[in-house]
Amino acid sequence: MRTEEELNGVTLLGDTAVKYPTDYAPQILEAFPNKHAGSDYLVTLLCPEFTTLCPKTGQPDFARLLINYIPNRMMVESKSLKLYLFSFRNHGDFHEDCINIIRDDLVRLMKPRYLEVKGIFTPRGGISIHPFAQYADEAHQELARQRMLAAFRNDL
Repeated sequence: MRTEEELNGVTLLGDTAVKYPTDYAPQILEAFPNKHAGSDYLVTLLCPEFTTLCPKTGQPDFARLLINYIPNRMMVESKSLKLYLFSFRNHGDFHEDCINIIRDDLVRLMKPRYLEVKGIFTPRGGISIHPFAQYADEAHQELARQRMLAAFRNDL
């Protein structure tokens, strides 16, 4: 069971009065300690209803986001991640920018061993864009190389 000290930074979970952000809100992300920091294991998070806005036209863009990470000492709390991703709803940026921003914010929050973010955006104008961004610590550079190569093969 988690101690109160371990849950100290988790404020959104269980809060029924949570307000949904209307603008990009990286400060809403929360983390909690990884009780298994001595092991490499994979956490997969899927957001099937990600939305953002085109920075030029203001039209909505829709995507499925896939976030895979190997935690280090901290892990992202899922309700805060949900609210954070919701904060992109009125954020105007290109698909590639959103994926890189999400990667950078999660790396800053958790300092994971490895993290990747893939956006599978619905086609607009007959073109579907699938940006892939990753981060790897020194020990996981080979994994990063392999995953990047695999991402190229899977999108063809």
